[in-house]
Amino acid sequence: MASWGRRSSGMVHHIKALSKVELRGKAGEMKGGWWRYPLQPGVASALVPSSWPCVNTMASLFLVQRFKSSLPQKQVEEDDDDQDLDFPGGKVAYTSEMKFISGSYEKRIPCYRVLGDDGELIKDGSDFEKVNKELAVKMYSDMVCLQIMDTFLYEAQRQGRISFYMTSSGEEAATISSAAALTKDDIILPQYREQGVLLWRGFTLQEIVNQCFGNKDDGGKGRQMPVHYGSSKHNFVTVSSPIATQLPQAAGMAYSLKMDKKDACVVAFIGDGGTSEGDFHAGLNFAAVMEAPVIFVCRNNGWAISTPTSDQFRSDGVVVKGQAYGIPSIRVDGADALAVYSAIRAARNLAINEQRPVLVESLAYRVGHHSTSDDSTKYRSLKEVEHWKTDRDPVNRFRKWVELSGWWSERDEADLRSSIKKQLLKAIQVAEGTEKPPLTELFTDVYDLPPSNLVEQEKLLRQTVNKYPHDFPSDVSLH
Repeated sequence: MASWGRRSSGMVHHIKALSKVELRGKAGEMKGGWWRYPLQPGVASALVPSSWPCVNTMASLFLVQRFKSSLPQKQVEEDDDDQDLDFPGGKVAYTSEMKFISGSYEKRIPCYRVLGDDGELIKDGSDFEKVNKELAVKMYSDMVCLQIMDTFLYEAQRQGRISFYMTSSGEEAATISSAAALTKDDIILPQYREQGVLLWRGFTLQEIVNQCFGNKDDGGKGRQMPVHYGSSKHNFVTVSSPIATQLPQAAGMAYSLKMDKKDACVVAFIGDGGTSEGDFHAGLNFAAVMEAPVIFVCRNNGWAISTPTSDQFRSDGVVVKGQAYGIPSIRVDGADALAVYSAIRAARNLAINEQRPVLVESLAYRVGHHSTSDDSTKYRSLKEVEHWKTDRDPVNRFRKWVELSGWWSERDEADLRSSIKKQLLKAIQVAEGTEKPPLTELFTDVYDLPPSNLVEQEKLLRQTVNKYPHDFPSDVSLH
């Protein structure tokens, strides 16, 4: 039984007076005081009270699979066949008509949006979570900071000063707005473009640059690649290169929060390419069955390195995948800061209040190369990239809205950008001048007493360094 419905008091701002519900499919049919709306071929129709007006004005709602609803039983009772299959998981009606469930809806799931490309509300009375001046200015300032930081560190890699980097170009609103909608107690399991979440939570520019340079002040002690950030202080689990491994972990962490009755949730980020990994499906199914308070945020940026979404899956993006696991889901314009903020706030309320997982698909085009190891001009046109960079830039769009609200000026803009650039230049100079972690740190922080194999490895490494000193960095201490 699939239906569009209200599931949480935390979604009040999305479902006002029960008058903004969009049911997909053909026109409804009145029967016994209920409107029957067919959702897709071969799938049981949705039953809606005749007093519930349904109009197609809501951009997107949470898609909910309601297995335990009383509605399926009503449908069974109203069928012509008086028999049904009492099978584990719930009763299933029999039918003499052979029909396959369609692989897709007649129309694509709509994308929830608040701001137009011009920075103005797309309609008066738009349904979104209101933000005050202080919050809006911080959101915009952090988006600008992230944008400038990416530029500086990308160029630092091109100059040979760091080994690797990945930008968030085009996805600044998706990460910053998500962070703004959460609390510091919510646990983040990132993919690798979520440095904006760290910025929002107070991770300093110096700490970010230290990590990229891998010096002794790096919290990871230089053991990780650049952009593989982590901070227990900020509830930000260290980035791991293997794709989607964090999703089953997120389900387990969320279940532990549920057992401890914490007023918090887990938020796991993943890219569109990661949805092809088995861990994506295992994580969603585990979370759904265990009813764990976790938000799965898929940053669908159009490309998994060089693989376009058209070669990644045949489904209607990622949002529909949640329905297969009984997870409420929503598609949101990831370049719209207000839409992302509103959707994540609603998702958090739903996850915590109802103790269940939520899937959010954020559509935000990846303007930059996948990483400094990638040249995206080999598989997409410069014209396409330029369109998204100039006409659909999330930072400029949100700036226009903040300016229209009377909270930002040209002077504020100039002062902000000047300040961030000075901070970054200083942070890079400090990081470059800081010595690297000593060789000893390669063998610490795992075992209380190192096992014999690690002791042997350290001994052999030191012998090799002493024998071939010119083949190893001279700024790494052997002590």
